[in-house]
Amino acid sequence: MKRIALLLLFGLFVAFGGFAQDEDAEEAPLQLRPMPYLSVMPSHALGDIRDREFDAYDFWDGRKMVTVEGRLYWSQFWLREGALAPSELQITRNYANAIRAMGGTIFLEGMCEEEGCGDKSSLRLVSAMALKGDAEVWIEVMPFNDGHDYDITIVERQAMKQAVTASGLMQTLQAEGRVALYINFDTNKAVIKDDSRSVLDQVAAMLRENPSLLLSIEGHTDDTGTPEHNKKLSLERAKAVREAVAAGGIDAERLSTAGWGQEKPLADNATEAGRARNRRVELVRK
Repeated sequence: MKRIALLLLFGLFVAFGGFAQDEDAEEAPLQLRPMPYLSVMPSHALGDIRDREFDAYDFWDGRKMVTVEGRLYWSQFWLREGALAPSELQITRNYANAIRAMGGTIFLEGMCEEEGCGDKSSLRLVSAMALKGDAEVWIEVMPFNDGHDYDITIVERQAMKQAVTASGLMQTLQAEGRVALYINFDTNKAVIKDDSRSVLDQVAAMLRENPSLLLSIEGHTDDTGTPEHNKKLSLERAKAVREAVAAGGIDAERLSTAGWGQEKPLADNATEAGRARNRRVELVRK
């Protein structure tokens, strides 16, 4: 039994700088390696992937849900034709052991049943964090469909590389009349996080370069919470952006505010990715 367990662990475990998969192996085209650190259950094949330079995902840290931002990898694995489906327990146990073997910390291995689990409530999952050099790597493994399928989400925590410029903002406003900004606020508050200050600096620079430009700053949320609360929160966040931009030397009279709450979604609120797109502040040219 020990030998079998070790073989299973070896098959799952691609350590930090550890075992590399054989590029010439017969099954390599099915695995594609979009997902670092962990390999695939032998019973499953790669079904779908998502690889994003910067995104956010909510992980359970053992006490509450935390939003982790950085390089995001997501893969979904489907049961191979003719293969015996492992149990959901077997999937999570295998991955938890592999993560422990790479020195990771397991926050949860089992059902998420705490009050703060949110949309992961009563789902079986593994939630963990490991270190690669100085970087935090957050990992979630979630089986479903009675073990026929499972997802792995990995986020390498890092700050976003600034891509928004004053000239780019103005070009978008001229072409489309509005531009969406993804500004980070404290959870359920209108307090702007420091990592979004550079974006607001670019907004102020654009207004200085275009002294006749007038803007409406409009807040939007996802559909988490009540419509009344979301409308109030979105307006408070729009006002916070107005104050921050005005603090950069811009006349506040050039900036009006509005809060739309969840009324104007850009994407489906049924997914975390969709909710992230909907949580935004738009600059609308007047």
